[in-house]
Amino acid sequence: MNIPKSLTTNYCKGILLAMALVALHILSFAQDMNVTSPDQKLMVKLYLNEGKLYYNVTLQGKEMIERSPLGLRGSQMDLSTGLKLTGQQLRKIDERYSEPKIKISSVNYQANELTCKFENASKNQLEVVFRVSNNDIAFRYQVPQTGEPATFVIEEELSGYKFPANTTTFLTPQATPMIGWMKSKPSYEEEYNPDQAMGIPSKYGVGYTFPALFHLGNDGWVLLSETGVNSLYCGSKLSEGTKDGHYKIAFPEKGENNGIGSANPTISLPGNTPWRTITIGRTLKPIVETTVPFDVVEPQYPASKNYTFGRSTWSWLLWQDESINFEDQKKFIDLSSAMGYELVLIDNWWDSRIGRKKIEELVTYGKEKNVGIALWYNSNGFWNDAPQTPKYKMNTAPARKQEMAWMQKIGIKGIKVDFFGGDKQETMKLYEDILADANTFGLTVIFHGCTIPRGWEKMYPNYAGSEAVLASENLIFGQHANDKEAFNASLHPFIRNAVGAMDFGPVLLNKRHNRKNDGGTIRKTTETFQVATAILFQNPVQNFGITPNNLSDAAPHIIDFMKKVPTTWDNTVFIDGYPGKYCVLARRHGDTWYIAAINAETTEKTIDISLPMLSGTEATLYNDAEDRSPQIKQVKLNNSKKLKVKLLPGGANVIVAK
Repeated sequence: MNIPKSLTTNYCKGILLAMALVALHILSFAQDMNVTSPDQKLMVKLYLNEGKLYYNVTLQGKEMIERSPLGLRGSQMDLSTGLKLTGQQLRKIDERYSEPKIKISSVNYQANELTCKFENASKNQLEVVFRVSNNDIAFRYQVPQTGEPATFVIEEELSGYKFPANTTTFLTPQATPMIGWMKSKPSYEEEYNPDQAMGIPSKYGVGYTFPALFHLGNDGWVLLSETGVNSLYCGSKLSEGTKDGHYKIAFPEKGENNGIGSANPTISLPGNTPWRTITIGRTLKPIVETTVPFDVVEPQYPASKNYTFGRSTWSWLLWQDESINFEDQKKFIDLSSAMGYELVLIDNWWDSRIGRKKIEELVTYGKEKNVGIALWYNSNGFWNDAPQTPKYKMNTAPARKQEMAWMQKIGIKGIKVDFFGGDKQETMKLYEDILADANTFGLTVIFHGCTIPRGWEKMYPNYAGSEAVLASENLIFGQHANDKEAFNASLHPFIRNAVGAMDFGPVLLNKRHNRKNDGGTIRKTTETFQVATAILFQNPVQNFGITPNNLSDAAPHIIDFMKKVPTTWDNTVFIDGYPGKYCVLARRHGDTWYIAAINAETTEKTIDISLPMLSGTEATLYNDAEDRSPQIKQVKLNNSKKLKVKLLPGGANVIVAK
């Protein structure tokens, strides 16, 4: 049978066209880069558009982050354009870990991970990793070595976040370098502007400090931060936003740390960036309860000992510099002993005003009363003018190790290191070096005048918290902080404390903030509010603001509560609230639940608190009388485990039950 040549040609063309369509479909399918959460509600989708990489995020089909850019750019290679997909891989993650220093002591982390591999025209490679758990996203870049260069100076990270038009923000501005008291900023102690429109310039014009909270109207909430930052990268921040809702990752300012060190990070190849984290919820519950800063990081070194944490007093907060003397420190050791506390913090100037020999005597005195001693240090070398001593003991390895050996010898339990002022890679190395050396000598570490922690509770076993907040010392420095205390306190569980330990220094029971309780600034919140912050604020070591006179002038049931309140938690449950207005938060230690409810508004509030986690129907209630004095009573919950409570302006309720 003879088939005309024209028919044969057309037939072949048809087959080739069909094969091309199939190949195009396969290619299109191969370019479909999606990953969802285990419950299938949260989805990340990646896109390649003319060689540039983007992603978006949807929650139950609703777009929470609109198409936003990804990529890295450096002088040696540009990994943000001309990209093509060369492969992708999906895997499931199901890990369990225990960490007593965070809001939930035992975590089961379940997530789906997508790794997409790209190549540019120069054959440079980029891997983008997204991990998606229920309500949480973490992503980072991995850069293989593809030629002779073994380092990569990153000039720009394009990672962005494009929010819908109805979004408002809860942001705190990054301060410009070398301003403030003794050139100690940025110290991460700026104020928040609640529910502010996008695109309004920040106070200093250099972007915003992580974490950053966004309210998408009726659609939900998004919290941005980062984790896994160590000596191999810089700390990042959020750029100035645009009116159409676009923000991006920004690196430190060149002038930080007195201009010493590069503002741009350099990674060795193969290497990776830290994790960028996104927590998303229809409500604020996932925001407050997130563990993503710890889920995706690993310990950097083993613990040299079994570290313990706990409660502390410190004279400096209310008694200030004049209290740094031998006799006053004995009084605070006695106070900690009377309260059953584990520690006393001796603050700045101790080396000149008390002396090392007398510090050894205080350590011995503390041991007799089962109270350990922690010491304050100035971090500074070249990066600020703060005069407080001891100086030059933490900024170089030889001096640091010699000092820490002395502390280990005499029995010091921990250190508080102050005045850092920057996020450069060089500064991150100093944080890590202090932590690593302190672990060698069995010391816990608290940082002040510092950046936010970035997964450090899990990364460093001896890490015990960071300030990085407008903390309690400001209540002594000026009345403005007292006038806004309730407002600021109601923000922290949703933003700063949501991502890491916060050494605020809570619970100031003096009505007047001075040594004799008879002058200085005026506390506007109630005593019940103050003890509520012991629950509301989370830090494994709490340096409480109580003073010796409180043993006799505070209500007995308040002192009794403060003798029992723990500083580590097995579970944390968000119950109700709105940042800047009120917050109801429950934490469990062992089998006992502690529930704090505070009111930051100027009007009285009555709310129903649902407590299904309680096993019984009776509870102890600490609240405020009409004259704002503290009171205590036993209460019964109704059959549905609900309790109606009244919150005075600047007041609180605390519930303790099993």
